[in-house]
Amino acid sequence: MRDPLSKKIVEIEPSGIRKFFDMVSEMPDAISLGVGEPDFDTPWRIREEGIYSLERGRTFYTSNAGLKELKEEISRYLQRKIQVTYDPGSEIIVTVGGSEGIDIALRAMLDPGDEVLLPQPSYVSYLPCTILADGVPVVIPLKEEHEFKLTAEELEAAVTPKSKILVLPYPNNPTGAIMTREDLEPIAEVVKKHDLYVLSDEIYSELTYKDDHVSMASLPDMRDRTLVINGFSKGFAMTGWRLGYICAQSRIAEQMLKIHQFAIMCAPTNSQYAAVEGLRNCEDEVQEMRTAYNQRRRYLLHEFKRMGIRCFEPFGAFYVFPCIKEFGMTSEEFATRLLDEEKVAAVPGTAFGACGEGFLRVSYAYSLDDLKEAIGRLGRFVERLRA
Repeated sequence: MRDPLSKKIVEIEPSGIRKFFDMVSEMPDAISLGVGEPDFDTPWRIREEGIYSLERGRTFYTSNAGLKELKEEISRYLQRKIQVTYDPGSEIIVTVGGSEGIDIALRAMLDPGDEVLLPQPSYVSYLPCTILADGVPVVIPLKEEHEFKLTAEELEAAVTPKSKILVLPYPNNPTGAIMTREDLEPIAEVVKKHDLYVLSDEIYSELTYKDDHVSMASLPDMRDRTLVINGFSKGFAMTGWRLGYICAQSRIAEQMLKIHQFAIMCAPTNSQYAAVEGLRNCEDEVQEMRTAYNQRRRYLLHEFKRMGIRCFEPFGAFYVFPCIKEFGMTSEEFATRLLDEEKVAAVPGTAFGACGEGFLRVSYAYSLDDLKEAIGRLGRFVERLRA
């Protein structure tokens, strides 16, 4: 029989995050610090509105780009949060999670051979989505000494005549790094110099613990060069509702909408009604979650310092990225032994790119009780390795 499978698909590696998630799901008494999912329930106001929308029979398609009411709220929200205005009618598309936004943006913008500049360590979807869109991923390895921030010099060195899109994943998964306005300004100058576009994944923008989040789109002359991806999974604890959005100049949005129309039709209707309520009335709940995450962040940093494990201080998302190079193992070996011997799951840094070798992603989207138990087990493991 003829091989039914696409070579392009077969050659793409499965997610390194899910591997450890699947392993821990079959291990009694294991504690997972591996999955980037809030441990909070979706705020009750949001759930109630979702239930109410079902009770009212709001179970039909919305327009392809999304519920008009939701797009208007997104526009107002972004004006408040990042001081950038988008036309709800032509520049905002409601997607099935932020991940769909990544996919349709790359497919709408790339021709075969176009290069996508990918700072790593970073979220696992950027590279395979680039390949699926017939683009060429160009990895920019980020450095611990720069707190895993992209520098203008690193970007300049990676640009070629085929470069078209820079992925800017901040606040960052897996490192927790953020980019300030001072960090972004020289990046913007390189982008303009080489006539690039920026895919700015801001899904963790509600979860920053130092300064307010700054979007690349807010910098001078960068709005129309930047596509902003965000959503409700992380900041609003709505992972299972599968709802995100992407904002872009109308010429790009028009082409992304074609892909969304043919592949998706529209995002879930009751999720869209629920999200309207979240944007209007749940800032207090988001702040409460952010405060709790910050407490957990500080706890983990204190404990890693106490154990003598090097870890730069991250100010975004809900991850820390400790260095485990002293133990002479690969990240995969360390994570596997930690799971086997102490039943604690964390994700090897290499799941987010080769330059993640020697690091471990630890999520603090878990209760303090779970974190304390996991840290106790990790401490025992480290003591044995150093003995």
